[in-house]
Amino acid sequence: MHSYGYRANGVLSLSLTILALLCTVASLSGGILNLPPPSAQVEVVNINWFQKHRSGNDEVSLTLNISANLESLFTWNTKQIFVFLAAEYETPKNSLNQVSIWDGIIPSIEQAKFRINTINKYRLADQGNNLRGREFNLTLHWHVMPRTGKMFADKIVMTGYRMPHEYV
Repeated sequence: MHSYGYRANGVLSLSLTILALLCTVASLSGGILNLPPPSAQVEVVNINWFQKHRSGNDEVSLTLNISANLESLFTWNTKQIFVFLAAEYETPKNSLNQVSIWDGIIPSIEQAKFRINTINKYRLADQGNNLRGREFNLTLHWHVMPRTGKMFADKIVMTGYRMPHEYV
C-alpha cells in the first residue's frame, strides 16, 4: 500500500504534466490560427508645423488618420495587443532612425477594428536638421500578449511619405 503522501505526489505530478501540455498547445495554437492577416492604413492629413529649434533639431507635428483591423490577432489565448506607430527614415549618420509617434493598448476584439484621427502623441524630432525633404515610412507595430505562452510581434510598413522641403 502507498501512503497518502505518495498518492498526492502522483496526482500532483500528473496534474502539472497535463497543465504544461495544455499551456504548450495554447501557445502554439495562438500563433497559427490568426488568418487573415491584419490590415492597416495611415494617412498624413496635415503637417501642423515643421520647425527648427534653437538647439538645431528639426521637429514636426502631424495630423494622422489611422485605421486598422487587428481582429484576426485575437484568439482564445490573446489577453491584449500593444500597438504603436513609428516613423522610420535614413540619415547620413544612421541607416535606421525610428521614432514612435502614437501608441495604444487594445484590450478586446471589439476594439481591434478602429479608425482614429489624431495628432502625433509623441514628438517627432531629429537630432540635427535631417528631416527637411526626407522620405520616411510609417510602420504600425503590434505585440500580442497571450494569456499563456510566448509573446509575438509583427508590423506593417507603409511607404511613400515625405517631409516638406521648407519649415512651416
